[in-house]
Amino acid sequence: MEQPARILHGTRLSGHTHRVMLFLHLLDLPHEFVDSPAAVRQSPAFRGLNPLGQIPVLEDDGLALADSNAILVYLARRYAPGSNWLPDDPVGAARVQRWLSLAAGEIAYGPAAARINARFFDTGVPAALAQRLAARVLGLMEEELGARDWLAGAATTVADLACYAYIAHAPEGGIALDAYPRVRAWIARMQALPGFVPMPAD
Repeated sequence: MEQPARILHGTRLSGHTHRVMLFLHLLDLPHEFVDSPAAVRQSPAFRGLNPLGQIPVLEDDGLALADSNAILVYLARRYAPGSNWLPDDPVGAARVQRWLSLAAGEIAYGPAAARINARFFDTGVPAALAQRLAARVLGLMEEELGARDWLAGAATTVADLACYAYIAHAPEGGIALDAYPRVRAWIARMQALPGFVPMPAD
């Protein structure tokens, strides 16, 4: 059977893009990557895929999907139903959703914003606020990883994928991970997953 056409639009230095790219690799799903810098995202063609002009966008067999966390949920449900990636039970699903919300909240405005401010452009998030949010979420992760190896349960889930890139690359934004040994051990476990692909530093 011919594989459905999959195209991932994004940039390789985007943690949001990386979480989708990583999941595609972990699921062993063939895909084409299309680099989509800011100028491309203003084009009518890209706006036809995502009117907000944001990355990533995944085209999967004629379907265009935006929002990295939504894409993770889609991929888990379509290509790994019944797996640990997205639990079916209410408690497991709620635990995953909690971390997806943190990825879009404290992590996005904490470690992610600090990295973008330091490396690319001013996000508008004050440095002090980004540092506070980073300390809050890293402290939470450090505490909860004392009880288990993965963020939302006993196995790897899309919660781990959603949080990984911006936590692992937090030092690029001046946020040190030295005080969080459990977080650093979790990063190492993520990087040891079969099929893992790194997000480049440059």
